[in-house]
Amino acid sequence: MSDQPLNPLNQMDNTCNLSWEHRLYAFGACCVIGIFLSIFGTIELWLTQYTAFALLYSLGTLTALAGTCFLRGPMSQVKKMFDKDRLISTIVLLVSIVLTIVCGAVLKIAILALLCVIIQSLAFIWYTLSYIPGARTAVKSCFSGLTGINCPC
Repeated sequence: MSDQPLNPLNQMDNTCNLSWEHRLYAFGACCVIGIFLSIFGTIELWLTQYTAFALLYSLGTLTALAGTCFLRGPMSQVKKMFDKDRLISTIVLLVSIVLTIVCGAVLKIAILALLCVIIQSLAFIWYTLSYIPGARTAVKSCFSGLTGINCPC
């Protein structure tokens, strides 16, 4: 028996009956659905439907992020999200999702919502790069080489 407390998320991690192939399909489906939701959200921005934009774009990001739970299991994925290597990008990502919804759906200020989406997208990319060994270092080197600015992140 494991030292982890038995809660529904831990049980899902331990009792998932999906094959690796089906997990990959589920992950891929979540990513595709997330991309489409974000695209539809962007279309809503051009139609000046700021609430729909903020909600669809953020839901797209959350759907793509949730797809990773199929690869590792939900509890394991949540733990990985808050590792020291991913903590800042995870917090920035989650805060920017909330701020996108607030700026677009509550305040209805398109330019702020768009700024939050840009931050959300960059945070999601940085978060994703943390799973690829050496990817963040390569991006920082390219950034420094192109701009002459040493990236502190």
